[in-house]
Amino acid sequence: MRISEHILSVVLFGVGLGLASAYAFDGTRSPADKAPPLGIGIAPDPVPPGLGVGTAHASAFQAFQMLRAGDTKAALEALEYSASNGEVAALWKLGRMYADGEGVKQNDLRAFNYFRTLADANAEEAPGTRPAVFVANAFVALGNYYLNGISNSEIKPDAARAREIFNYAASYFGDPDAQYRLGRMYLDGQGISKDTKQAVRWLSLAAGKGQYQAQAAFGALLFKGQYVTRDAARGLMYLTLARDAAAPKEAWIADLYSVALKQSTEDERAVALVHVEHWMKSH
Repeated sequence: MRISEHILSVVLFGVGLGLASAYAFDGTRSPADKAPPLGIGIAPDPVPPGLGVGTAHASAFQAFQMLRAGDTKAALEALEYSASNGEVAALWKLGRMYADGEGVKQNDLRAFNYFRTLADANAEEAPGTRPAVFVANAFVALGNYYLNGISNSEIKPDAARAREIFNYAASYFGDPDAQYRLGRMYLDGQGISKDTKQAVRWLSLAAGKGQYQAQAAFGALLFKGQYVTRDAARGLMYLTLARDAAAPKEAWIADLYSVALKQSTEDERAVALVHVEHWMKSH
C-alpha cells in the first residue's frame, strides 16, 4: 500500500473522520503561498430519503460503513449528499471512486470535478490537520490530470499548470506524493526546464517521508553519485525500500534496484542492510 493510501485509510477508518488539528507535516509552508484557482463548487443537495442522519459529516461516516458492507448504491447517495454540502472526505472518496472505477463506471472528468471542488474550497486548510491529507491528495490528483489531460474533454495536457499545482501541495501541505511528482518533473524536464538542484531537493524530501517512488529515483541518484555526493550504501537502502513497496507492474523500480545490487560491493551491501534495519525501526 502506498504511503498516501495508508494515511488516508487511517484517517477514514481509524479516527472516524474526525477533524481535530494534529500538525505533522514538515513542508516549507509560506504565508505567500496561494493556491491556484481551480473551478466552481458543487451546489448543496437535499438529504437523501431514508438516510436518517442530520449532518453531512455523519452522512459521510455512514456512507463509508455502507461501502464496507457492500451497499454501494446507498453509499453513493450518502456520499453525494455529504459532498454537495462540502464534506471533505466524501468529495475525496467520490473522486477516487470515479477515478478508479470503484463501484461506479470509471469517469476521469467526473473525478476531476470532485477533486477540483475539494481543492477549491479547502486550499488553505491548515497543514497537518486530518482534512489536509485529503485536500493535498486531491491537489496531486488534479496535477496528474493536468499533466496527462483527459480525453474528449476541455482538460488538455498542461505541464506548467501541473507543476503549479504540485508545487502548491508540495510546499504548503508538505505532501510527499506531490514532492515526488514535482521532483520528477524537474529531473526529467517534463514540460518544464530541467533543474537538477530542484529535483534533488524534492526527491530527497519525499524519500525521507517514505514515498517509495521518490526513494527509487533518489536512491539511484545517490548510488551513482549523479547530481549529489555519492553514497552507495544509502542509495541501495532507498532502492531496497522502494523495491519492497512497489507494485509488480512498476518494473522500473525493480530494474534500478537490480542494477545497483549488481554494481555494489560486499561492504556497500552490508552497510545498506544496516541502514534498512535502522529505517524500519525508526519508521
